[in-house]
Amino acid sequence: MDLAFTLVIQGVVFFLVAWAVMKFFWPWMMGAIEERQKKIADGLAAASKSQKDLDEAEARSKEIIREARDRAAQIVDLAGKRSNEIVEEAKGTASTEAQRLVAQAQDEVARESSRAREQLSKEVGRLAVEGASRLLGREIDPKTHADLLDKLAAEVASG
Repeated sequence: MDLAFTLVIQGVVFFLVAWAVMKFFWPWMMGAIEERQKKIADGLAAASKSQKDLDEAEARSKEIIREARDRAAQIVDLAGKRSNEIVEEAKGTASTEAQRLVAQAQDEVARESSRAREQLSKEVGRLAVEGASRLLGREIDPKTHADLLDKLAAEVASG
C-alpha cells in the first residue's frame, strides 16, 4: 500500500476516534472532574466555616470562663463579707449575753449577800440574846428580841 494512502486512512481514523472521544467520553470525564472539583470546593468551604465556628466557640468559651471567674470572685467576696458580718453579729450577741450573765451574777451575788447578812444578823441577834440571857439569867421573849434586832439594823444602816 501506498504510504500516503495509509497516512490518510490513519488521519481519518484519528479524527474519527478524536471526534468520538470528544462527543461521548469527554463530556462524561469533564462532568466527573467538575463534580470532583465541586466536592473539593464544598469541603474547603465547610472546613473554612468549621474553622470560623471553632474560633467563635473558643472566643465564647473564653468569655464564659472569664465571666464565671468574675462571678466566682464576687461570690467569694460576698461570702467573706457575710462571714465577717456573722462573726461581728456573734461577737455582739456574745457580748450582750456576757453582760446579761454578769448582771444576773451580780444580782445573784447581791441576793446571796443580802440573805447572808440577814442570816448573820439573825444569828448574831440570837447569839446576843442567848449571851445576854445567860448574863442576865433569864430569857428575853422573841418579840422583844425582834424589836432589838430591828433597832440594831436601823442603827447599822444609818451609821
